[in-house]
Amino acid sequence: MESGLKGLEAVLAIARKGSFRAAALDLGVSTTALSHTVGRLEASLGVRLFHRTTRSVALTEAGRDFVARIAPALTEIRAAMETVRSQRATPSGMLRINASVQAGRAVAPLVLAFLRRYPEMRVDLVTEGRLVDIVAEGFDLGIRPADLVPRDMIALPLGRPVRHAVVASPDWLARHPAPRSPADLDPEECLRVRLPNGALLRWPFEKDGVSLPFEARGRLTVDEAAIARAAVLDGAGIGYVIEADVAEDIAAGRMIRLLEEWTPDRPGFSLYYSGRRNPSAGFTAFLALVREREGT
Repeated sequence: MESGLKGLEAVLAIARKGSFRAAALDLGVSTTALSHTVGRLEASLGVRLFHRTTRSVALTEAGRDFVARIAPALTEIRAAMETVRSQRATPSGMLRINASVQAGRAVAPLVLAFLRRYPEMRVDLVTEGRLVDIVAEGFDLGIRPADLVPRDMIALPLGRPVRHAVVASPDWLARHPAPRSPADLDPEECLRVRLPNGALLRWPFEKDGVSLPFEARGRLTVDEAAIARAAVLDGAGIGYVIEADVAEDIAAGRMIRLLEEWTPDRPGFSLYYSGRRNPSAGFTAFLALVREREGT
């Protein structure tokens, strides 16, 4: 049974990741071992599940039908196994968490505290920019900014509110006048930010209870904080970034903060999960630790 499940999990991982190498990294096995596992499964089925070339991997028609049938079945099997494990006195097993890079940094201390408290637990913390369907991709929990949490999920606040900063380099300000209000901003000189859900961020300026959303239209669109920071330092334009990511640059004078009175604190990260599941002991213990540390 165990080896059979591994073969099915391998097929789903390759279909999800689009390559044997990425799937092997995700599962914590070698590419060779993963290839042998899939090969044995294909031999037992008498049909190829993947088209393989040196550059790409794609599901065959039979493979697509197979994945569509086994994915929900495996979800039920995992839930059944976790239900049995939940009866253990000591939480054990794997907890999978998907988070943005910044959210991953925020939750890391909690994860480490959790591992210290429960030595039989393991945690797979995956950080990525895109907003994934945590249920479909086999994650127990997701962590994203509060306003990006899917509506059908249960959410818990995580960490303090987040402060953003509007910044530019001294070089850019030597060539352009410093804006005194959002109305002074040239949209063509402002970097666009793509959110994990694919939408473009409208800079949420606010002052004295007055909200003034702003649409950046610069030539560069980014979805990663380090790239936005590098672009601002290079004088590519004005950026709207998380304050903590550029605090050292501001302190050292490499960046100049603008419109500070227009960027109040905003809701921080939220930890979220599906209510349609049988929680494992490890899952329940992690949520209890979050509530303990956050006072919720």
